[in-house]
Order: sequence, then structure tokens, then C-alpha cells
Amino acid sequence: MKKRKVTITVDEEIVRWIEKEIARKRFASISHAVEYAITRLMEREKTEE
Repeated sequence: MKKRKVTITVDEEIVRWIEKEIARKRFASISHAVEYAITRLMEREKTEE
């Protein structure tokens, strides 16, 4: 899938949590964490329909 660069603004607490998860090797980057979360949300909403 082709990727497109976007800019987002999120709460500092969320960024700190993501950075901790990156340090724990759960995510490779902030982009990876955001993409993972949105993909999970999309999948959940599909099953709710």
C-alpha cells in the first residue's frame, strides 16, 4: 500500500506513551503506532456493522 505523509497533533501524554512503547520495541516509530491504532479501529468498526 502506498504511504502518504501527513501531519497530526496529539496530546503530549499520548506521545509519551507511544515513546515508551517504542523503547519497549512494541512499535518501530510514532507513525507505526498511529497506523496500528487506526487499523485496529477500522477492523473493529467493520465487525460492528
